[in-house]
Amino acid sequence: MSKILLVEDESDLAVEVKEWLSREKYLVEVLDNGQIASDTLHVAEYDLIILDWQLPGLSGVDICRTYRSRGGTTPVLMLTARTSVDDRETGLDSGADDYLCKPFSLKELSARVRALLRRTSSAKTNTLSCHDILLDPQARSVSRAGNPVHLEPKEFALLEFFMRHPDTVFSADTLLTRVWESDTEASPEAIRTYIRGLRKKLDDKERISTVHGLGYRFNS
Repeated sequence: MSKILLVEDESDLAVEVKEWLSREKYLVEVLDNGQIASDTLHVAEYDLIILDWQLPGLSGVDICRTYRSRGGTTPVLMLTARTSVDDRETGLDSGADDYLCKPFSLKELSARVRALLRRTSSAKTNTLSCHDILLDPQARSVSRAGNPVHLEPKEFALLEFFMRHPDTVFSADTLLTRVWESDTEASPEAIRTYIRGLRKKLDDKERISTVHGLGYRFNS
């Protein structure tokens, strides 16, 4: 499940876009202040950033420039009512990967989101496998030894993240950051609960191991 940061201070539009993208199975986090967004990007990771140009605190262009200067590589889609060629040039030169003018169609937004995510990881739509566990991100399906495994959305997102990063130890706090929305009330105990659920449903207690004092690892 791809995690998207939406930075938009028009509350109605932010709600509309978040609901639309959430229905398309993206995890969407919303911020409405440019400075807070810039600070957040300094410590958090996302698969895609959707930036409004005009924001309180710091403009989308300034956020993008700062993010790129820090070495950030996540694709950026700029949203703006500015339509001139010079404005588009400014937005793209700041480091944005694409530019969408307001008002826009939500279907077009979805298409651009898919295109940007494909550019950064063509493997996103491929089936993930580890021994007899198969996970299909597009079909949202999981099987083990040919038998379907029903997972709740968060269980699926957690397993997909683990399978994309095998043999790497992640703390509970890191998993919360990468798989959950930052403003969620979930705690490290929630991670433990979901991991217990995954082990039970996969009928494989050794696949996801606990590294005491450090976190969890998906063993390939």
